Amino acid sequence: MFINVKSVVKKANVYFDGRVSSRTIILENGEKKTLGFMMKGEYEFAAGVEELMEVLNGEMKIKLENREKFETFKEGQNFIVPANSKFKVIVENFADYCCSYK
Repeated sequence: MFINVKSVVKKANVYFDGRVSSRTIILENGEKKTLGFMMKGEYEFAAGVEELMEVLNGEMKIKLENREKFETFKEGQNFIVPANSKFKVIVENFADYCCSYK
């Protein structure tokens, strides 16, 4: 999945009192990805740059800023978060994910 990893940031990115955490991976071509895990809960995130978010395991309900309803994404599915936007997430059990930043 990750070819030519240049570095891994060992320190976790921790959010929402530890209910969401991720690790950053930087590829040789400069691309940045995070591998993360969300526990049950409701969250709101802000995206500075466009993100491709892939659900690796579990599921999450997502409401993008320009949408009226939540949409469910399960293992193997993905979605794009526009740059300079916010999005809401509801996790009913757990979600394992990967974010790729443009």
